Amino acid sequence: MTWQHALKDYQMYLKIERGLSKNTIESYSLDIEKLISYLDSNNIAIGPLKLTSESVQQFIYHISKELNARSRARIISGLRSFFNYLVFEDYRQDNPLDLIESPKIGRKLPDTLSEEDINTIIEAIDLSKPEGERNRAMLETLYSCGLRVSELTNLKISDLFFDEGFIKVTGKGDKQRFVPIVKSTQKYIQIYIDQVRCHLSIPKEFEDTVFLNRRGKQLTRAMIFTIIRQLVEKIGLKKIVSPHTFRHSFATHLLENGADLRAIQLMLGHESITTTEIYMHVDRSQLTKAIETYHPRK
Repeated sequence: MTWQHALKDYQMYLKIERGLSKNTIESYSLDIEKLISYLDSNNIAIGPLKLTSESVQQFIYHISKELNARSRARIISGLRSFFNYLVFEDYRQDNPLDLIESPKIGRKLPDTLSEEDINTIIEAIDLSKPEGERNRAMLETLYSCGLRVSELTNLKISDLFFDEGFIKVTGKGDKQRFVPIVKSTQKYIQIYIDQVRCHLSIPKEFEDTVFLNRRGKQLTRAMIFTIIRQLVEKIGLKKIVSPHTFRHSFATHLLENGADLRAIQLMLGHESITTTEIYMHVDRSQLTKAIETYHPRK
């Protein structure tokens, strides 16, 4: 079995069996392609079924010169998953990553913005331009609904249930969830749809997509990043801000204001409460407040 054959089979497994998104599959594939590139550049002619722990260890040592511990841990995890698949399919008897330890890394706390920062960013949008109404509606939706950037770009008009106060979100692995949407955000989306979007020439395949570019096509993830980066530069905010920062801020601000962790988990679309629990580490004062408010011996 060649590397390309194994990689193609693995990608199909991730898509069909595990239901992972295109972006996640690309991320997994990139880890394997880095290993393939290393083997090729060093004239190591070993296929995926014969690769040894020693060869993998040499690769890890090679990338350690240019990658930090967190990046190395991610690559090791990706490779371990790939070889676990080969073992599962009976292509191999063992996983060459079994004896390789991931570097110890601390738990990374998410970057967040204050409510004032978010207000300042949104207020910096130039509403005199047609795309201004769109950008305001997008950022309000990112923040008030805690969406991933891919969930925002894929949002459909048929997913908007404003009368009920919800939107339907399609998340990782095409899993769907309903997320509450506040009246003010509904208003900004409706303004964009009624006053800007209606004047676009929209190709048939994008007629149901909410947020569109000037050519009437779906916005890319990169464009959302660019819009946010330009606004952050405009207000002189000395922070690295991405669409995911709005999602982190959504969760953190809800927790700070007393929202239940389980409710936050459902709104974010986290499969495990453990993933959501990282927000408990952002503001430990919430733990003290919980004891003081709810413990019978307070």
